[in-house]
Amino acid sequence: MKHIIIGTAGHVDHGKTLLIKTLTGVETDRLKEEKERGISIELGFAQLKLPSGKQAGIVDVPGHERFIKNMLAGVGGIDLVLLIIAADEGVMPQTREHVDIIQLLQVKKGIVVITKADLVDDEWLEMVKEEVRDFIKGTVLAEAPLMAVSSTTGQGISELLAVIDKTVEDTEERTSTGKLRLPVDRVFSVTGFGTVVTGTLLSGRIIVGDAVEVMPQGNVYRVRSIQVHGKKVEQLGPDSVLQ
Repeated sequence: MKHIIIGTAGHVDHGKTLLIKTLTGVETDRLKEEKERGISIELGFAQLKLPSGKQAGIVDVPGHERFIKNMLAGVGGIDLVLLIIAADEGVMPQTREHVDIIQLLQVKKGIVVITKADLVDDEWLEMVKEEVRDFIKGTVLAEAPLMAVSSTTGQGISELLAVIDKTVEDTEERTSTGKLRLPVDRVFSVTGFGTVVTGTLLSGRIIVGDAVEVMPQGNVYRVRSIQVHGKKVEQLGPDSVLQ
């Protein structure tokens, strides 16, 4: 089954995490500090089942300028980006920074999502849409669909899912050929299991029991277990978020 990695991008507090929760039912802010401050700090992960039955992995990235390195870690492995812009604020500093990064990494596919549409009137929303269209001119997102939604009321969510589904269908899937490459997003220890890493496989394939080399130290470790969105698997290719 075709499996694509979708990533978010956008200014802090523009509704990225709430949109992902509305689309998937998963709260990607898991840290106590994230919940207390109401912002994403680390990368979050979720799985999206589309209307056609296709599966997509979602990487939710922080929007705050202090966590730009975490955003870079997430965007580096995505196939499709959702650029999130809040209707009540429009294009903001991290919006511009994130689009620069998307441009630099040449993410080919994208959808521009204007969130919090319920907070503004129709005239204001049209003004924001025009601002956004001008903003994305000359970028890799210049021809991207532009959607207005509200994660609170559900406005535009079904239409957004349909557009994501169509865009995923037109997005080329990564191949499993080449050397194993897995940029590591997080590392932590679990009692009884040992060291756990999360990330998105960019190339190659991992099978339980494989020996993997961690760079730049060159240390070699044995893969004891693999999970994709909390479910154990015996192997995976570069079409899944590993966690």
